[in-house]
Order: sequence, then C-alpha cells, then structure tokens
Amino acid sequence: MKSRKKLWLIFGPVIIAAVLVWGILLLPLNHRRVTNTDLKRSAVSLSTNVYHGTMLKQAAFSKNYVPFMGSSELLRMDPLHPSVLAAKYHRSYQPFLLGSAGSQSLNHFFALQGVHRQLQGKKIVFIISPQWFTKHGQTPDAFGYFYSPLQAIDWLLTAKDSASTRYAANRLLSMPSGQSSSVMANALQKVANGQKISHSERLFLEYRRRMLRNEDALFSKIKLDRHWERVKKGERQLPTKDSNQMLTTTAIQLAQKHTSNNDLGIDNHFYAQRLRGSRINALRGSQKHFDYRYSPEYSDLELLLSEFKQMHTNVLFVIPPINQKWSHYTGLSLPMLKQTASKLKYQLNSQGFNHVLDMTSDSHDDYMMEDTIHLGWLGWLKMDEAVKPFLTQPQAQPHYHLKSYFYTKNWQQALPQKEGSH
Repeated sequence: MKSRKKLWLIFGPVIIAAVLVWGILLLPLNHRRVTNTDLKRSAVSLSTNVYHGTMLKQAAFSKNYVPFMGSSELLRMDPLHPSVLAAKYHRSYQPFLLGSAGSQSLNHFFALQGVHRQLQGKKIVFIISPQWFTKHGQTPDAFGYFYSPLQAIDWLLTAKDSASTRYAANRLLSMPSGQSSSVMANALQKVANGQKISHSERLFLEYRRRMLRNEDALFSKIKLDRHWERVKKGERQLPTKDSNQMLTTTAIQLAQKHTSNNDLGIDNHFYAQRLRGSRINALRGSQKHFDYRYSPEYSDLELLLSEFKQMHTNVLFVIPPINQKWSHYTGLSLPMLKQTASKLKYQLNSQGFNHVLDMTSDSHDDYMMEDTIHLGWLGWLKMDEAVKPFLTQPQAQPHYHLKSYFYTKNWQQALPQKEGSH
C-alpha cells in the first residue's frame, strides 16, 4: 500500500496535469476575445503563430484588414512600407502581412485555408518574388517551417475533387510535412487519387482539428509586439499630409541618409552586416548562372490562383525589381528577369488576373531597393501608387478562367518567348 502511495505521489501530479492539458485542448476555445490592439499588432508581427493559425486572421479579415502576401520583403519596414503609410494616414484599409523569408506559393495556398468566408469577394495584394522560381522550387525545409497542420486539415476536410485538389495533395505528399502522420498521408493519397477519405479518417482529422484550433486560440497572441514600434517610429518620419510629392522628397532624403557607406544603393546596416569586406568579394559574378524562367513554382502559383478564384478575390500582383547595381556585380541577367516577368504575366493575364504591377523595368532607378532584392523607399512608394487606388476605389468584378495546362511540366519548362502559342 505504501508503495502505491509513493507511486501516486510521483506520477499522480503528472497524470492530473496531462488530463487537464488534454481537457483544455478539447474544450471549445474559439470564442476567445480578439481586441483591436491584438489585430493592430498581429497585422505587422509576421509571427509564424499568426501565419499558422486562423483565429486572428478570421477576426482581421472580417474588418478592414487586407492580406498583403509575400516573403522576406514584407519585413523591410522603412517609413514608406505599406503598413506605415496606411497607419499614418488612417486609410480605409490596413495591411495584414502574411509571409516571411522562405514562404512561397504552396505555403500561401494553405495559409488561406480557414478564412474563405472572411475573404469572399474581397481584395488581396500579392508580391511575387522572382527568386522563388528556382530549378527545384519550394524547398522542403522552408515549406516545413511555414506548414500548419491545422490549415492542411481544414483544406482536407473541405476539399472537392478537381485538378487543383489532386495537385495540392500530391505536392503535400512530396514534402516530409505531409508524411508526418500516417493518417494524414493515407488521406492525402486517397485525395490525390480522386477518392474520398474514410469515415474513421474524417473523425480523426476533425478531432485533431479541434485540438489545433484550441492551440491556436491559446498561443497565437504570443510575441505580437515585435514590429509595431517600428511602424510607430516610421510614422513619425513621414510628412503630415498624404502627398505623393512630399512623400517622394522624404523617401529620397531617407534613402540618401541610409545608403552612405557604399556605392550600390544598399542600406548601410545591411551592407555592414552582410556584405562588407571579403564577403562581398566572394559574391562577384556568383549569380551569372541563375535562371528563374523554368521552375515547378509556376504550378504552385497556379494552385494559389485556383484558391483566389474559389474565393472570388480581386488580386493585385506585384513583381518587384532587382537592384541593378547589384545584378551587374553578381552577374544576374536582367534580360532573364524580364523574361521571367513576361512568363508570369502571361500566366496571370491569360486567366483573367489583370491587376499586375511589373516593376522589373525600374531596376536601374536609384532608391527603389533597400538592399539587393528587397523593395524600399521609392520602391514602396511606387507600389503604393498602384495599391492605394486598387484598395480604395471600386474595381470591376474579375472573371477567371483557369487552365490545367499551367500544372504541367511543359509549362514549368516553357520558353517565355513562346507564351503566345499556348
């Protein structure tokens, strides 16, 4: 008897704690209150907790927050950043930043799961980085970092058989993330084959989704303060009036001040921390073999376009430039970059996505970029000249007509100059 008491004293608290944790994770916690302060901070947090979840996104997209989707450029929060401009001038919209370094089309497809109802018929700003379109496309490690089981289950439980659904299932199966659970992998294989998941698989996935939603409700608000102070600091450096002329003057002054330690037009801190000395010498001519014209990423992008169509969203696509001085130094081909943009525009325009801001011709302009490949100062301002009217003025209802051809390897490897023949 004494030994039983001793065992209970040792393991009893652990058992009780485990039961309490499971109980909490199974209780419905989706009703947790989301304040305006939570939304304001989560919109610029670029937190993976926010990206992986649905609670904060649902609350934001039910209001005036607009998804600004992209990758590492979203983190470049100088005073001309879209989030700073919108906050400073109390615009009718506020950007909700989704993405960071490594997030690409496939991640963004899953990031939109769980918010279809909130985004139906609304607008999105999407920044397409040419650097995504490498020979092998999305890397498994980067995908895994942004992968959310909650979003994948949300998609799997609502997916209807189609070319895009089968493509999504096969793509997820090709990633270690899709193989992390045997139930998930088996369900994905059925969907990839055009079959329905079993009743027992559905019950398991619904049970798992309930737990993940509760985790989201409990933990999504952690570390939301990371970038809000940068937004407030940026606001203080902007002119009182929302004037393009005054903003241009401010942008040039700031850019001149922050690019004084190098002749490449790169931010002083970035240059000093990442490039100065022997590091920059090693990069001379290092990108002369880079080619973004042929990539499986084009088909991942098509999957994302199918999601935009399903939600009837009106999307403004932005194709950013490359710092021309940097491209000359590294040997990156600007004609290749133009052909990449041409291929992207064909894929978009031929299917009814007609709002495209191609900035690749601005590579030679001073102060367009904050560093080697990321927008800054005048680049943000030029983007704002397209974003502001797109989001504040009525837009014609788009008519999308998607083509399964864009899922094929033929398109992935197609020469841009032959676009018109498809």
